Amino acid sequence: MKYIVDPDPKWVEHATKRFAAPFVDRPYDRIDVDPILLSEAGHLAGFSAREWYLNPKRGIASVIAAHEAYDLIPIAHWWPTIHVWEQEMGNKLEWRENFAPNVKETAIKTPEDVDKLEVIGEEEIKKGPTYTSFVEAFDYVRDNYPSWFVPLYFAFHPEANASQLIGLEKFLIMTIRNPAMCHKLIQKFMETSLNGCRALVERYGSALIVTGSTVAGSDLLSPKQIKEFGVRYVSELVKKALKIGAGPQIWYHHCGNHARDWELWKDTVFTPFTVMQVGYEGRKPFPLEKLKQVYGRRSTLMGNIDTTLAFSGSPTQVYEMAKEQILAAKDSPCGFISGLACECPHGSPPSSIHAMVRAARDFGKYQG
Repeated sequence: MKYIVDPDPKWVEHATKRFAAPFVDRPYDRIDVDPILLSEAGHLAGFSAREWYLNPKRGIASVIAAHEAYDLIPIAHWWPTIHVWEQEMGNKLEWRENFAPNVKETAIKTPEDVDKLEVIGEEEIKKGPTYTSFVEAFDYVRDNYPSWFVPLYFAFHPEANASQLIGLEKFLIMTIRNPAMCHKLIQKFMETSLNGCRALVERYGSALIVTGSTVAGSDLLSPKQIKEFGVRYVSELVKKALKIGAGPQIWYHHCGNHARDWELWKDTVFTPFTVMQVGYEGRKPFPLEKLKQVYGRRSTLMGNIDTTLAFSGSPTQVYEMAKEQILAAKDSPCGFISGLACECPHGSPPSSIHAMVRAARDFGKYQG
């Protein structure tokens, strides 16, 4: 069953060339736009966030439809929740109508339970909700819209997912009082996640690696702790995922405030197909001029328009911020993608997405 009208092949061909331009160093048309439409694509199609997450086929189809309608990147990205691989390890989720799911019950009750936590093997992973949801979504795209088929290994953020297995407050206390136990917890989650990577690569071949940091940011940890519990594990995860066969595309999505740690991530792994995104400096979008100086020659940069602005600001405000970012980063050596700082909030007005695209058309064109 197809949930949408087949995309126009001529548009797909044009959009694909535009998306590929930064990675092959051949400017084409204009700056591309990715507002990170997840359940918001479902909202635009008239259904809830809950249904977007729990119906992978309909969810990923809504992303395809929205991306063509708004002239965005020709990539159908979908994931079953940010809590990837956690249910396999014992977390219980609560599904909400118009918000992303959250953790209803953690797998670990006390720090001592970390020793009892088991790494989930590849065969068990294949029976779990994360893998089976990915398969439902990706198979649907592969079989119906092959030109959109870009499977991904959604590793998310190792320290953040590990923290959800015990609860953020207990995790933060553990980083100080029992760092060895904290390392053990992150390592067990990461090994489970990498088994998920093996299963996906076995089925689909190469896959886009999506990772980064949330808890390992400047609001919650010191720079020393971020290196210890964040940079270390993101680096290890990417190296091992590449050896398994994922990549070579990598998207580093550093969510939240990274005012004191943004340069630390230069010690992670970069390929010629890497995208670097840093959300905020304090409460303001991280300045792209600074990001360009450190990462511009190593990766394609992605913009970070304030998500609150996209949800509750005016179209003019979104347009002006998109314009400012495009003018600041359009000349970045490895290219630039205009985007929001994080996932487009469910229920955001379509006018915000249109404002981003309009700014890219007005100020993001290449000469010749």
